[in-house]
Amino acid sequence: MRFEPRPNKTVSTRTRRLRGVGALCAVLASAAMVTGCGQDNGDETAAATSEAAKVIPQQTTTPYESPSGTAAQLTEDQTERKELLSTVKVTYDKAATTAVGEVSGGKLTDLDLEGLDDDEESASPSASASPSPDGSPSPSPTGSPSPTGSPSPSGSSTGPKWIAEVVEADGTAHTVSIDAVSGDVIDSVTEAEQSDAEKQELADWVSKAQQTWKQAAKVATDKQKGTVTSLNLDENDSQTLVWQVDVVTEDWKKTAFDVDAATGKITDEEVDND
Repeated sequence: MRFEPRPNKTVSTRTRRLRGVGALCAVLASAAMVTGCGQDNGDETAAATSEAAKVIPQQTTTPYESPSGTAAQLTEDQTERKELLSTVKVTYDKAATTAVGEVSGGKLTDLDLEGLDDDEESASPSASASPSPDGSPSPSPTGSPSPTGSPSPSGSSTGPKWIAEVVEADGTAHTVSIDAVSGDVIDSVTEAEQSDAEKQELADWVSKAQQTWKQAAKVATDKQKGTVTSLNLDENDSQTLVWQVDVVTEDWKKTAFDVDAATGKITDEEVDND
């Protein structure tokens, strides 16, 4: 059996002791040098330390805490939603109830806050006036009786408004405009250019929709808290009858829901981050 010498154990122990003594001496020597330098340059050292202390706290401040920084993060669409909704005083449910009250036996099939996430072709009934004999569009009859006999209040059309579609049992559609600030009815007109096929389609939808607009809106807002800005009864790409409900949240983003008009279940949900 071969035994190897073990000199390292004795040497290492002694070496550690010597190194410890040497390190202690080095520390003492360094302290002495610092003390000596401090006596010569005490004012300069204190000044440098003071300046360093002033810099450190400033690094904890973030620019994102500023209200202006938060506002700058809103997109163009979010800004438009915020500005328009801040002027609206009449909620969607009050507007819908008012619109339905204008048509005896009618049911709501569509409600939109005009000017909010609208398509280009979207416009109020007064914007689609019939042409005059010389071919130019005739102006909207402010203050004159509408086809249903309800006068349109003067000056009400300049502010935000709700545009509703209310359908009778036979499919006849009526467009009702409601002032989104006062809640007054601006005008109520019967759709004059409906074909028999269009009337039949609307009549079928109204009869098949087991879920009301109130129930659909509740389903959507239970899933996503916010403000309802649009309701629309329509068929989706799968030819399933749904309530399309738009909800604007506190961060001014929009979530679009498809709520099955028969079962009341959400079949689609899409967030618009713009």
